[in-house]
Amino acid sequence: MKYYFLLKVGDPVVDHGCWERPETMTETRPLLYINKTSPGSDVAGETAATFAAASLVFKSTDATYSSTLLTHSEQLFNFADSNRGIYSETFPDIQLYYKSTGYEDELLWAASWLYHATGNSTYLRYAVENGAKFSGYGDPSYFGWDDKRAGIQVLLSRVHFFSNSTSLSNDIYDGLLNYMDTAEGVMCVIIPDTPVSTTDRTKNASPNDMRNFATSQAEYILGNNPLNMSYLVGFGTKYPQQVHHRGASIPADENPSCTDRTWLMSSNPNPNIAIGALVGGPSQTDTYDDVRTNALQGEPTTYSSALFTGLLTGLASTSPTVTSFT
Repeated sequence: MKYYFLLKVGDPVVDHGCWERPETMTETRPLLYINKTSPGSDVAGETAATFAAASLVFKSTDATYSSTLLTHSEQLFNFADSNRGIYSETFPDIQLYYKSTGYEDELLWAASWLYHATGNSTYLRYAVENGAKFSGYGDPSYFGWDDKRAGIQVLLSRVHFFSNSTSLSNDIYDGLLNYMDTAEGVMCVIIPDTPVSTTDRTKNASPNDMRNFATSQAEYILGNNPLNMSYLVGFGTKYPQQVHHRGASIPADENPSCTDRTWLMSSNPNPNIAIGALVGGPSQTDTYDDVRTNALQGEPTTYSSALFTGLLTGLASTSPTVTSFT
């Protein structure tokens, strides 16, 4: 099983057509996996990055587990890089739900985290040498599940900050500078009132400006917004009541069939509170339609919750300075 990676359990078309609790599903649950002949470099690369980052978290508390994560991270990275392909092209049925636009950013993302986790300069050189070819730098973008470039740019900027021109070869140092320049562009796009097109760029924005902006985004999500509503379910006194969530919407003593829409269409609040779920959020005009069928605004996702968890973790830090991972 060395060259297999299980990426999904279930059928996306069938599963989305059912409105029942996952605990009581009786439909067929097919397994989907990538291998050498059915590649998915984006999925394998993203998982490699996750394992490498997690290995740093557990390094001081569970060295054995940390080592296991790192071993599998390196295996997955090599597998992804050696057998390149986009998983949603390998499995077209997925395209309707999570279509991937490429795997290059995930390879750079994995290499960047592996360098931080191992200190092995081979991974750093991979990220630098492939930066232009894989569009890793030079194009400010938003961080998301399908585009890791902004994360790569910020992560590798740390290496430039904590290094100097004598500790790294000239080509590596200059390549990291390209990443840092693009990371500044990302900040300029996001932070209000920053000059995007001037040479000063984020030099006009202090670290406090960036942290204050991050704080304002967290506070907005938690209720400091025009609706005075928390978009984190269970937080505060006002939050979405009809979250688009099967388990939350169906009473514990009910066992509906796959095609039963009783609880999807119910006008009552969810009987089970999905505490900690982050919904899709408001429209651009700060409106929110709290109706269970409004999946665009009311569906909680793991990728949204993960980003918000990262934001809260950063804001909860009491350290006045950043430190190097390596």
